[in-house]
Amino acid sequence: MFLIRQGCTSIGRNTSMKRKSFQILVFAFFIIFLCSAIAQTPVVSDGFIRLREFIYAEAPFPSAHASTIAETPSRTLLAAWFGGTAEGSGDVKIWLSRKPEGGTWSPPVPLTSTPGMPAWNPVIFQDGKKTWLFFKIGPSPREWVGGYRTSGDDGLTWDLAKYLPAGLLGPVRTKPVILSDGTWLCGTSVEAGYNADTPADAPYRSWAVWVDRSTDHGTTWTKHGPVTVPGESFGVIQPALWETSSGEIRMLMRSTERIGRIVLSSSKDGGRTWSAGELTALPNPNAGIDVVKLRDGRLVLIYNHLPRGRNAIHLAVSKNEGKTWSDPVVLEEGEGEYSYPAVIQSMDGLVHITYTWKRTHIRHLVVDPSK
Repeated sequence: MFLIRQGCTSIGRNTSMKRKSFQILVFAFFIIFLCSAIAQTPVVSDGFIRLREFIYAEAPFPSAHASTIAETPSRTLLAAWFGGTAEGSGDVKIWLSRKPEGGTWSPPVPLTSTPGMPAWNPVIFQDGKKTWLFFKIGPSPREWVGGYRTSGDDGLTWDLAKYLPAGLLGPVRTKPVILSDGTWLCGTSVEAGYNADTPADAPYRSWAVWVDRSTDHGTTWTKHGPVTVPGESFGVIQPALWETSSGEIRMLMRSTERIGRIVLSSSKDGGRTWSAGELTALPNPNAGIDVVKLRDGRLVLIYNHLPRGRNAIHLAVSKNEGKTWSDPVVLEEGEGEYSYPAVIQSMDGLVHITYTWKRTHIRHLVVDPSK
């Protein structure tokens, strides 16, 4: 299992403390305070991290964000993200790098070309036969059109881009899941009713989660939802999904700072209908999350365990399908932004994580879940 160093939990108390000097008394209280602080602070640990690297050292763009990662049948890793002058700029494209087994990351290559119209939030998905790259095009998330390209040769070449009908975006940020009956579920969401200067309390601001469902390998889709938090129309987006051992589908969702918590919903009918959003104990500073179910049944969640900001990124583990979670472990922290993670388990059992590093690079970590 993942090892987490524990802080102090108790301190022996001497029954004769009254007879000790004032200095010893003060020192004892200081130790109690220190141990309590350690126990409540996320642990920093590199003990299970096998590799920490950047996907590229130099690139023809200054800003990068919203990465995704997948493994092909030949054990080639594919990573993609959007990059350009800045998020939302007209020169932002989807970029891709490949890492063959035993090799290194290839230089980034662009996979979209929509001059004057930015690309957003790529999602790479391996269906066992071919690789899908989903992405969005539009001036803002309120005006997205969903698109995709496919590859049959480990991401070396790609078919021409195709675009989904308005209202269907495909997976909005995290990878789809293939259910035990072969159904594909794509967690998606819609943002509407505001722009940069809309008042924060405007009642028409709206976020809602939906699920795109396909039973014919992505040929046709049906849309299911919405999933919301009762009483919060401006609530949740960007769900991450998994199937439980009992066949129930669960999702964790990003929320606004007003809600401030990761939100949970579940489906007992294969993703057709969903429960109302329920706040978990996990904080969320209005930042993306991702989760993967390991082959041994555990869940690995990558997220920002913070009430505000994105200056640290964390890992937590659940052994009971997301009912409870381990204490968070810090993967990286410091000045700048560490955010928008993606996580998968590769065929060799290792866990691969990518995330935004200070908006200039994409970080790649390899984690050994057996340690």
